[in-house]
Amino acid sequence: MMAAKASVTARTFMACAASIAACAALMSAYWLWLPDVSELKSENPKTTKYMELYVRRILLRGGKPMVSMRWTPLEEMSPYLRRAVLVAEDDSFYSHRGVDWASLKQAMGYNIRRRKLARGASTITQQVARNLFLSPRRSPARKLRELLIARHLDRSLDKDRILEIYLNIVEWGEGIFGAEAASLAYFEKHAAELTPEEAVALVAALPSPYRLHPSRSPDPVTLKKIGVYLERMRARGYLPRAER
Repeated sequence: MMAAKASVTARTFMACAASIAACAALMSAYWLWLPDVSELKSENPKTTKYMELYVRRILLRGGKPMVSMRWTPLEEMSPYLRRAVLVAEDDSFYSHRGVDWASLKQAMGYNIRRRKLARGASTITQQVARNLFLSPRRSPARKLRELLIARHLDRSLDKDRILEIYLNIVEWGEGIFGAEAASLAYFEKHAAELTPEEAVALVAALPSPYRLHPSRSPDPVTLKKIGVYLERMRARGYLPRAER
């Protein structure tokens, strides 16, 4: 009887040990799989996955890719641009931890009803993760990687640094990456000099940077979107009284 109990106890102990070892192995694999983002605390990324994909696409066509990106510190960008991006892309950026779970849940419900990946509910942090390390291709596996890397970025970097990286790497047209390059290309001025209307026009183009041209007369849908963003900025006190 005692021998049987000892055998059961030994098997239970071995099963627990095996489970702990498996969990430890999974955790180790998880941390090894995540990209090293420690350098981003002090070093600006020289390239991104989206830039590399753009260069490859142009080369395959037999063309000569021209990448325009001029790094600009966050404090040297127009405050209207920073606020417009938050209003349009991620209103709760400074309060969530890399992922807006409520918005993600809503997007998942919408996608299930539509039976396709129509909405992603990506935060600014998730977009940084995707631009730096992933690709535009939509799939559940890529979305999971995006979420995990976004959480990793949020743990490793402060919010202003994440926003600064985003505004310097996001794709704004054919070979145009970052706010400074976009401001010069579309408005012939530095990102620090953007007016509220110009800043919102740039942000309104982000969902379709190859199709929408911020410096041209916008289509009715984009024009309505610009109006909504400006109204949100007014409601939050982002525009001074003289510009309301």
